[in-house]
Amino acid sequence: MFPFTPQMSALDNASNIFGNKFIRRPDLTVFDRVQIAYKALCAKIFGLWGTISALAEYHNISRTFIYDTLATFEKIAEIAFGETSQHFDIDSKKESVEVMIALRLEGKCGVGAISTIMKRLNQRFSSQGTVSTYLNHIGSFVPTEAMIEENDVRVVFLSDEIFSGSKPILITVDPFSSAILKIELTEKRRAEEWSKHWYCLENNGFEAIYFVTDEGSGLCSAHDNLFTGAMRQPDTFHAVAYRLGGRLDQLEKSAYKAIGCEYNREEKIVSAKSEDVIRRRIEEYEQACDKAQKAMELYDDFSYLYGCILNEMKPFRHDGGLRDRQQAEDNIQAALEMIEGLGNKKINDAIKKIRGIMPTLLNYFDVAREVREGLDKLAIDQNALSSLCLAWQHHKAVIKSKKVDRRKKCAVREQRCLEFAEGYLQEKLEVVKERVYKELDAIVQSSAMVECINSIIRPYLNTSRGQVNQNMLNLIAFYHNNRRYRAGKRVNKTPMEILTGKKQEKDWTELLFDLIEEKDPQFFPAVS
Repeated sequence: MFPFTPQMSALDNASNIFGNKFIRRPDLTVFDRVQIAYKALCAKIFGLWGTISALAEYHNISRTFIYDTLATFEKIAEIAFGETSQHFDIDSKKESVEVMIALRLEGKCGVGAISTIMKRLNQRFSSQGTVSTYLNHIGSFVPTEAMIEENDVRVVFLSDEIFSGSKPILITVDPFSSAILKIELTEKRRAEEWSKHWYCLENNGFEAIYFVTDEGSGLCSAHDNLFTGAMRQPDTFHAVAYRLGGRLDQLEKSAYKAIGCEYNREEKIVSAKSEDVIRRRIEEYEQACDKAQKAMELYDDFSYLYGCILNEMKPFRHDGGLRDRQQAEDNIQAALEMIEGLGNKKINDAIKKIRGIMPTLLNYFDVAREVREGLDKLAIDQNALSSLCLAWQHHKAVIKSKKVDRRKKCAVREQRCLEFAEGYLQEKLEVVKERVYKELDAIVQSSAMVECINSIIRPYLNTSRGQVNQNMLNLIAFYHNNRRYRAGKRVNKTPMEILTGKKQEKDWTELLFDLIEEKDPQFFPAVS
């Protein structure tokens, strides 16, 4: 808190605080800053619109500086005189702050909307400047890493970059619990930044089982230069599906377009009158037929070969047995060669990039082998185990599928495998299934979870009007890690519960208030 003692005068304290904490304009004296804070406080009390903007323009300072200075001025007044211009007690302030953080984190409201709603609810501390200052102040108490008590928590480092405008946000997630291990706003996304990011996690008790990243140069360089002891798994979605899946959709559209052109040329023959026009339109129709035929063949051939590649990337065969990595790599290489033979330049350019990733593309097969070997040691019938492994694979496809029809087909296949396993396990099915699925979840081959976290964070970024800072990201991560899921396989659990294995007794708001009182005991001062 602020360095106030009874022996120090109010001006001494103002000099300490205004002279050190909020120095933005060295030419402004302490008296100038106190005057600015006093005028801002009068504007706040009497509801004078435009005063803050006028002060900012007159003194050539930012509005944020004025709000920070005002907050400091109010804190000095509170300590020096025992009360501020707005009388409150500890409970009313806690209520206002709870509404504020709930609207920001649970409601995903921007500062302006929070201010409007709080005023409607007759809550104190409802001005936009106060809301912004308080949220920023609270966020400064939360570390950028997940808070754990244990050391050497072994997790998969699922790392990627998301962006707020042009600024990169480095994020590492545990794919099993979905906990945000670290979130960091940086100016660059080079190997140096990623190395510091990962070293910080290691120093705070996290140990990487292996890394899952895309092919970003900073990510790859940081791992290859400094973290070679842990395997890196390329993101298979960005490596293959992103590059070739989009081409499949384009080829399908091109084939339908060519078929439509063929029908159009055929209809025009009927309306032709002269022999020359008829002959010319017949030639155009034949050319359209040839073009449509080639487009359909290209789509059919590419679709089949692309499907073969995706099938070979599945760790388990159709009978539930573990697929051989070398054989899978050979089959993928053969399919890539055949696709190159189709002669499409854009597709061939994508294949060149895939070939560069091939040596590490199927690293997760090694993880799958270790997991399967561990499961083989359990007292589970092998037929039932193979069926559960295949059911798990179909279950992952259900989650990843975007098309409803495919999702339904995968769900039906999963259910069939579970019914087969039930014939061997009987009433033990659910217990064994949960154990097997949990072990198999260690096989991570894409950064889909980061995309999921991105979709959770994005609404906050969109309501921030570009004013994203580290304190805001800290608050978002704290809320996400300690809130309870309301649906899905993690229902009624928090990410931190899953990560640490310890029951979380308190709501996330209580945990945040505990942290506030620990870091700043005077934030909720009781007035006698």
